Amino acid sequence: MADEAHSLAVFIDFENLALGYERDGQNGSAIAGRRRRKPAGNTGMLDVNAILERLVEKGKVIAKRAYADWGRFEKYRVIMHDSGIVMMEIPERGKTGKNHADIQLCVDAMDMCYSKEHVDTFVIVSGDSDFTPLVSKLKENGKNVIGLGMKDSTSDLLAASCDEFIYYEDLGTGAAAAPKVTAQAVPKAKRPAIQLLVETIQGLQRENKDVMYSSLVKDTMKRKNPAFTESSYGYRTFSALLEEAEKLGFIGLKTDPRSGTYVVTGFAEGK
Repeated sequence: MADEAHSLAVFIDFENLALGYERDGQNGSAIAGRRRRKPAGNTGMLDVNAILERLVEKGKVIAKRAYADWGRFEKYRVIMHDSGIVMMEIPERGKTGKNHADIQLCVDAMDMCYSKEHVDTFVIVSGDSDFTPLVSKLKENGKNVIGLGMKDSTSDLLAASCDEFIYYEDLGTGAAAAPKVTAQAVPKAKRPAIQLLVETIQGLQRENKDVMYSSLVKDTMKRKNPAFTESSYGYRTFSALLEEAEKLGFIGLKTDPRSGTYVVTGFAEGK
């Protein structure tokens, strides 16, 4: 059956990420083609939703904390709140010492490592080499560690220490091309469900999920959009949604001989 979903805790060194983004010339070209739910006026801002959407393809994100002097990043407050990220307030460096945010992030991550055994994956969003000892300690305790940062401001030492490192600029890459969900191909009322299905399969392929049981696909869709229910789009069951997507030529399906459930084989050829 489907792989059991990982439980992720995300710790964001927001100052490092945001300043790296600004130094790199606000280079969001690699993810510009992806569909985004950006707030109005978000031009030129770090795409927090792109980060979270990539991470939910890996498992259930159960904790999200970002560390910064939020008075310096006032324009991000609404986005962080809407994304369910807890903003940990760190006073300006002159009052507390330059490493205060780093220390607090490390303390909180280790506390969760010891107190929350069900959390098996830690995501450190930063390119700062100072977090390398934290990564090593988490791995010593049997945790999987994913790093995420900007290409030009990420330490090679940190990237090499993680089990996996994702560059912000590559968030929209690394997966097979997805078929276009057009008005001609899909009725308007059902288009959002098919679009979410296509994006989910693309993300699972990026995570090297060769066997995509229907339960895995649906769980990932729910993580991407917690409000999703197939009945909202006129489907009696999730299997009915998959069957229509196959009929429309978007995906391939087969039936698992042991369980009798559907398995998504990928995108249909020629679509």
